[in-house]
Amino acid sequence: MKITLAGYNLDSEVIEALKRGEDVKDTATPEVLSASYARISRDPRPIDELRAVAKQEVSKARQLNQNVIFKMGHHSVAEHAVFNFDLIGVSRLALEEIEKFRLCSFTEKSQRYQTLEGNYLVPEEIENAGLKKLFVDTIDEQNAAYARMVGDRIEPEDARYLTSLATLGQVGLTLNARNLELMFRRFAASPLAEVREIGRVMFERIKPIAPSIILFTEPTALDRDTYPRIKKLADNIIPDRKSRKVKEVELVDCSRNADLKLVAALLHTVSDRSYDQCLKITRSLTEGKKAEIIKSALSNMEFYDSALREFEYPDLTFELVVSAACFAQLKRHRLATLTCQGYDPELGPTIPPAIIKAGREKEFMKIFKAADKAFRKIGDKAPAAATYILTNAHRRRVLFKCSARELYHISRLREDAHAQWDIQNISKLMADVARKAMPLAFSTIGGKDRYTEIYRNAFGRDPRIAPQAG
Repeated sequence: MKITLAGYNLDSEVIEALKRGEDVKDTATPEVLSASYARISRDPRPIDELRAVAKQEVSKARQLNQNVIFKMGHHSVAEHAVFNFDLIGVSRLALEEIEKFRLCSFTEKSQRYQTLEGNYLVPEEIENAGLKKLFVDTIDEQNAAYARMVGDRIEPEDARYLTSLATLGQVGLTLNARNLELMFRRFAASPLAEVREIGRVMFERIKPIAPSIILFTEPTALDRDTYPRIKKLADNIIPDRKSRKVKEVELVDCSRNADLKLVAALLHTVSDRSYDQCLKITRSLTEGKKAEIIKSALSNMEFYDSALREFEYPDLTFELVVSAACFAQLKRHRLATLTCQGYDPELGPTIPPAIIKAGREKEFMKIFKAADKAFRKIGDKAPAAATYILTNAHRRRVLFKCSARELYHISRLREDAHAQWDIQNISKLMADVARKAMPLAFSTIGGKDRYTEIYRNAFGRDPRIAPQAG
């Protein structure tokens, strides 16, 4: 594992001084910016003067940060300090934990476009449990099968379904100090030693630079104990026997009268009437008139545009059964609400069609079943770390809630012909179900590669800007 603090934001005059070779060590901290902005609400001086004062008195600026953020509770001040990290040599499983945070930015090494080198983590929990040989032998066999398939011209994006969640990757991470402190607390409460170590090292990197804006890094009872307590209650409530039915996409809840509410929200924005009045007016409209209003909201969109903000009022909740490879794409949609179960071998694998077409399904299943067997053995002694041995083909149940606006975005991006086939399939099923539930709201949903066709069917003409191939 290699963790580098790649950058952080500084006052522009400090940057210029650094370019001139001046010694600005004391002021080369984002705390100058956060402290000057903390003063804005109560100090009448212009912001640039407040920044100048903060640079002259960095120790006082740090004390101000602590008082405003932690004593007065204005945590948004910490959002003005932004950090960039290189996280290299972290496992695929740890990347799932890193990328859970909604208000952060991530760019990850792709297993789809890059051939994997076979590097993986041996977790300390597995070493301590005396299970290293089983773990290493299982993953070496996975990696050997991956190499054989890539050597036989199966694309890396399909062969990777055989590789484990212990496979090493890297990610560029950008986040503000408020979210960084939350990340530290959550990581400190993780059952995985790797994740706890990532948090510890990241804090070590930023502590000398910005000591005043991140204070609370220890795990809280909320982060550490809540889900284990709920699980104990659940174990006494939920029967042992579970359904063997596996449905990849199921709409489990959605806004009632969604199209009606969407029309009412659009009328509310452009009128001087209350929402209740707009809703009553909408109920009196014909289906044709409601369709006309919604089509007007969609008619000026191009394939790259987001739907209007009013499309956030109707929402949908799906239960999805997705592979680890698909989940890696799905979790990037952070404006949605996503909670998930652990990976469950009983849900079976997602097998890439290219592997079935190549006649390699038997070989694939041999690797999958060996991972399951190792998972059960490791789970007896090191349950938290057992998931590392599972592959990108293993699946989990996910509860995924999003607005109609966000589903439009997901569909445009993930149903596109260039999208990865697994999430492309899931997104298409989600869009098909949504279209039935909200036919007016989703009258133009679909991948951006088909946008001209979709638009033409809805409006009888081509959009002004058609999607470009490639």
